[in-house]
Amino acid sequence: MSKINLSETARNLAQPILLPLVKVLSGLNVHPNAITILCFLGFVLSSFFIAYGEFVVAGILLLLFAPLDALDGALARFTNKVSPFGAFLDSTLDRYGEIFIFLSLCYYFIAYNQPYQALLSFLGITGSLMVSYARARAEGVGFECKIGMFTRFERITFLIIALIFDLITVFLVVISVFTHLTAIQRILYVYKNQKRS
Repeated sequence: MSKINLSETARNLAQPILLPLVKVLSGLNVHPNAITILCFLGFVLSSFFIAYGEFVVAGILLLLFAPLDALDGALARFTNKVSPFGAFLDSTLDRYGEIFIFLSLCYYFIAYNQPYQALLSFLGITGSLMVSYARARAEGVGFECKIGMFTRFERITFLIIALIFDLITVFLVVISVFTHLTAIQRILYVYKNQKRS
């Protein structure tokens, strides 16, 4: 059995805070998929500011929009609108949101002739995608696989801090290393559990 990760802990702690907002959105008949799309658009908007070096503005935008990633699921459960497509859309747009962020980092560092940071940006997005892909494939073959310290919640939280406090290079080094380690950790987890079954 996989352990509860930080993202699930944060989601559970946030439920009492989200509930009043969920009730308001439910009363306004807002569909959960609309919140999912709004969250994605917030990431796209933030990426444009990253591309032009406005890191603090980008970080503040992510701070405002990233919590919507928890709100859409809470709204879906509250309104009984949980659906396979909603879950699929949420996961897919989450990946696209991260792609936009890292693409904008690549653009910025290439434009300012910083090839090592651009390479780290590439390694960061590949690692981030592999963390998510490893979980999806594990679940596809029958294993719950939420383990690892660099899930999406950790990545986005660290990104927001890095943007606001000018720690982008540190962020990229850490993400480039630990996302790939998390993906490997999930591969080994599935391998070990497959041998036990």
